[in-house]
Amino acid sequence: MIHARGLARTFNTRRGREHITVTAVAGVDLNVEEGEIVGFLGPNGAGKTTTLRMLNTLLKPTAGTATVAGFDVARDPVAVRRSIGYVSQSGSTGSDARAGEEIVDHGLLYGIPRDQATLRGQELFEQLDLGGMWTRQPKTLSGGQRRRLDIAMGLVHDPKLIFLDEPTTGLDPQARANLWEHISALRTQRGSTIFLTTHYLDEADALCDRVLVIDRGVIVASDTPDALKRQISGDLIELVLSNPEHAAVAAERLARIAGDGVVSSDGNIVSRRVPSAGSELPSLLRELDAAGVALQSIEVRRPTLDDVFLTVTGRSLREEA
Repeated sequence: MIHARGLARTFNTRRGREHITVTAVAGVDLNVEEGEIVGFLGPNGAGKTTTLRMLNTLLKPTAGTATVAGFDVARDPVAVRRSIGYVSQSGSTGSDARAGEEIVDHGLLYGIPRDQATLRGQELFEQLDLGGMWTRQPKTLSGGQRRRLDIAMGLVHDPKLIFLDEPTTGLDPQARANLWEHISALRTQRGSTIFLTTHYLDEADALCDRVLVIDRGVIVASDTPDALKRQISGDLIELVLSNPEHAAVAAERLARIAGDGVVSSDGNIVSRRVPSAGSELPSLLRELDAAGVALQSIEVRRPTLDDVFLTVTGRSLREEA
């Protein structure tokens, strides 16, 4: 569905009297196959938005090639636009028109006859839990309802490839979880391919088959969420000691566990990453007890996508968001 090779974009700007060239995207290679849900992550200024705009034909590449839905973004941008659905972060609904009118007008822009656009819109309203909202004004809808209306507008011409740009930004946790279900249903019920940008790592983890991380204009990680997390050298064991004077003993026992993780000690907290915490904990606890090391608590944390992001970019996406 999406195939890009060496996709790049530079901008000419000025710094005082000096003319400079800024590289926003430095040569991106990516593939998105039919039926996938792919998450696209990156810190602010990493080239994520620029890449998305090139794939959507809103910005011409400086170098490289890309085909989207089978059409070249540089040579046939109109065909690309007719073949994709795009839901922007800011939304595209007006505040005063009726929700149903918005859908029909959007369909007319794609050359769909009014009766057909009306029928498709009503079907989408039912699929996206917007029943009874046809005559409502978007400004009277909740945040989650407005986002589902935006998605309906992006689907009225029945595209097979959908770009969702930060679809759940600003929604409360319940509305986010509800929208996740609808996004998953786009693939399971409609066979859609989805290219999703998000600042919520739990969202990418829950929804995406694969995750692409861009930083400084290049793709620095690409794999399934589980495979990426497995690269972070295992689980984190954190021991909170009752007596800080036992930290050296606890660190020595923790260091005996196989793996490359470095033991960290801070006051009464001793921690280390190990390949498989579950299989190591029983023997570790027996050794600590035999050595007279009392614990206030013990915690095991599996790697998260935020750990992956921190490892490959040196920054936390939560901080960026």
